[in-house]
Amino acid sequence: MRRNHLSYPNSLFFTFNINRPFRYRVNIVCIYIDSVLMMKVICTMAHLLHRLVIFTILITMAATVTPITHQHFKEASKFYISPACLSISEPYILCSHQALHLAMTIDKAYIRGSMAAILSVLQHSSCPHNIAFHFLISATANASLLRATISSSFPYLYFRLYPFDHSSVAPLISTSIRSALDCPLNYARIYLASLLPSCIHRVLYLDSDLILVDDVAELAAIQLGDNSVLAATEYCSANFVSYFTPTFWSNPCLSLTFANRKACYFNTGVMVMDLDRWREGDYTRKIEEWMEIQKRMRIYELGSLPPFLLVFAGNIVPVDHRWNQHGLGGDNFDGLCRDLHPGPVSVLHWSGKGKPWARLDAKTPCLLDALWASYDLMDTSFAFDS
Repeated sequence: MRRNHLSYPNSLFFTFNINRPFRYRVNIVCIYIDSVLMMKVICTMAHLLHRLVIFTILITMAATVTPITHQHFKEASKFYISPACLSISEPYILCSHQALHLAMTIDKAYIRGSMAAILSVLQHSSCPHNIAFHFLISATANASLLRATISSSFPYLYFRLYPFDHSSVAPLISTSIRSALDCPLNYARIYLASLLPSCIHRVLYLDSDLILVDDVAELAAIQLGDNSVLAATEYCSANFVSYFTPTFWSNPCLSLTFANRKACYFNTGVMVMDLDRWREGDYTRKIEEWMEIQKRMRIYELGSLPPFLLVFAGNIVPVDHRWNQHGLGGDNFDGLCRDLHPGPVSVLHWSGKGKPWARLDAKTPCLLDALWASYDLMDTSFAFDS
């Protein structure tokens, strides 16, 4: 046994067993002591240290499960409505073909980003009252609390919450290069066609780490043609081969899935989706089948994106790049600052490891994070007061 001895006056020694697991207690063996009084002092110290360790553990646990009630958001101003806008009464907006249906995920980790994204959509929309928001939340989330948080900042917003039971997808999720990509809610977009009411035929899906600086109606109105299921920004200059492992490319039974397709990388953080065609084609099941293969053979490394590429790459309607200036969060390892791609900008997307709210809080913002900050509804005065 290895022992560390610390010398103190009155010939007092301690022995710590540093090779055994730490189990929230302190074992102090008094090898030699000259007085009973000192023994009492040492035992009292041990008891206090024991309680201090337990208290520290409880505080740490509480910090890791801080509820969203500790994040307070300001109320957004009521927005301008163009006189040319149609008037859709609230009872009918859910299933209205004239409404713009927008889906997002919301959880406690990204709610600050979600609130900024919602504000940016409303602020630049000509007809904000005709947007129906569909928020996907974890089935274990506090729906009442989320509803109250959203309503307090956007009193005039029409929205619904859709609990996502991840029990079916969780067994299919493989570990990826970044743990945030393994969150089951990150896969909820695959199940939009079954989560949303069947009367909703078309939806615009947006990630929570972006802001719009243009009218979302223009993006949502993109035509999908006769057969396409979705539209997204496509990047054919990207190294498509790198999104899959050598195991995939060396197996003809797998790699031939891209035969007769001009497969290009596209970003799934901004997508226009035809839900009727998705349901008819049973595309949820097709994506799940690739996830099942991934569990057996490890054919990709990057979360929910590769299954989308396997099913849809080469068969989507390409969207102008201004509608998804992605990658502002850097890569999936370091999250370093990045500049915008050349050309106009309608959507700024902080995909990657670095999120603007985290970098701002850490006082290490990138230049473009200042643009996101102008949409941040976090009530910092409350945070400082508390």
